[in-house]
Formats: sequence, C-alpha cells, structure tokens
Amino acid sequence: MNIITISREFGSGGRELGKRLADLLGYDYYDSEIISAVAQKSGMDAGYVASTLDNHGWKNQAITFRGTLTSAAYVQSSKVALLIEQKKVIAALGKDCIIVGRNADVILREYHPFNIFVCASKEAKLRRCRERAPENETLTERELLRRMKKIDDVRSQTREILSGSAWGRRDAYHITVNTTDWEIKELVPAVADFAA
Repeated sequence: MNIITISREFGSGGRELGKRLADLLGYDYYDSEIISAVAQKSGMDAGYVASTLDNHGWKNQAITFRGTLTSAAYVQSSKVALLIEQKKVIAALGKDCIIVGRNADVILREYHPFNIFVCASKEAKLRRCRERAPENETLTERELLRRMKKIDDVRSQTREILSGSAWGRRDAYHITVNTTDWEIKELVPAVADFAA
C-alpha cells in the first residue's frame, strides 16, 4: 500500500505539492473530498463539518451561566463524533494515494505512510497567499498573518488531540520540504524520488 501524507503550514504550498505529486505518480488525491465524505456519512452540511473540524469553535466558547456549558459540551461531542467519522473515511481510502492534511499520518500510522511536512518562511507564505487570494480579498498583512497563525494553531491542537504529539516535529516526518525559494513544480520530481 503506497500512501503519502502531507502536513503543511498554511501558505507553504503543501496542497499544490500534493496535487502535483499525485499527478506525477498517478496516485489518487484526497483533500476537501474527505470533508465531503464525512458530511455525507454523518448527514451534516459540508460547511458545518469543515467549520467544526477546522476551527475548534468549542475551545473558544465562553463559560457562563445559563446553558453555555451545555452548548459547549454539545459542540465538543459533535466535534469528537466528526473526528471519529473522519478517521473512518481516511482509513478506508485505500492504496496509491496522497492525503493532504487531516492528520492522516497519525490515523494511518499502521500502514506506514510516507510522511511529508511542508514549510516556508513567513514572507514566502505571505507572498503565496497573496498570489492565490480571490480578487476581492482585502486582508491587510497583519490580518493575513493572524489568519495564518490561527489556522496553524488549530492544526497543532487537532494533532495534540489525536496523537498527543506536537504538530510539525521533524521526527514525525520522513522529509521536510521548505518551499521558501522554490517553485513547487520544480520540487515535485525530487520529492517523488524520495516518496515513491
């Protein structure tokens, strides 16, 4: 079973690397398709599933009197149920595939996937985010940096919940790819040589 997992910092180009690598190797590629499958299996809206799995909204709930504890417990139990469903979806994906995100490296540990971590400098991530942003996006640099940090913090928290290990620790991955001074398409053949 050939499985490649890609964990990445927000804005580092990990998604593009995964897609190009899948195209080169002829592997199936999974990213947002996992959210769609979880939504279908759980009978919930895909937007809600994505928001719940990606935002840790329950960690940000204020603890007040009059039911907030109850609603926080509901949101937390919903998140746990969705994480369990996501794990089932990922475990059923099969062989010869690339999975971006979702802590697939932890979930599929027993299948010995080839695990890649993609990172880049703050400046390179900002540049990549600007280049790929929708035309109507008007985030300031400060707002974009805050968004990048929030997304990476959520990824770290989810990793902690699922495995008890730190996200981005170099000993958890077979290779770390720093995309700072590279075009992603130039890196893909070298990464394919390592991964396949």
